[in-house]
Amino acid sequence: MGNIIQEISNSFKKSAVVDVRSGDTVKVHQKIREGSKERIQIFQGLVIRTDNKGSHTSRITVRRIASGVGVEKSFLLHSPLVVAVEVTKRSKVRRNYLSYMRDRTGKAARLTGVDFDRSINNIHDEAAEAEEAALHEAKLAEGEAKAAEKAAADAAEEAKVAAALAAREATES
Repeated sequence: MGNIIQEISNSFKKSAVVDVRSGDTVKVHQKIREGSKERIQIFQGLVIRTDNKGSHTSRITVRRIASGVGVEKSFLLHSPLVVAVEVTKRSKVRRNYLSYMRDRTGKAARLTGVDFDRSINNIHDEAAEAEEAALHEAKLAEGEAKAAEKAAADAAEEAKVAAALAAREATES
């Protein structure tokens, strides 16, 4: 029974996930759906908690200060909505849960940085990157279509104005 559950949970795992630890500063690329449109939003902040690292329910909690207010978001690492997780800084911490960072602001919230190899740690999911590129291209194509539509509408408006001026000159002479 346990083997079947293990197989099912492994089928939902992504093939490669970034090794994220508490104290890392990360950029999380997340898909946001608004109506029929889809876009990628980046949430950058400090990882204050990691949960269930080996499981398909592995989760990180990221905290950032936005407009003077602390904002925390939890991300499931194996979720299809999380496109990429990029570690930008690694800090020295001795805990898994950095709840004390909620009370700190300014210089008191600084953590000591640790050197690490970004190229090894940041794993890129080619399928997710291709999807992100396709969304970007679709957005550019939509913008070009709107610009062409606007240019056509402006040309039609100028033609109406020119016709009105020609009709006015014809009636005056």
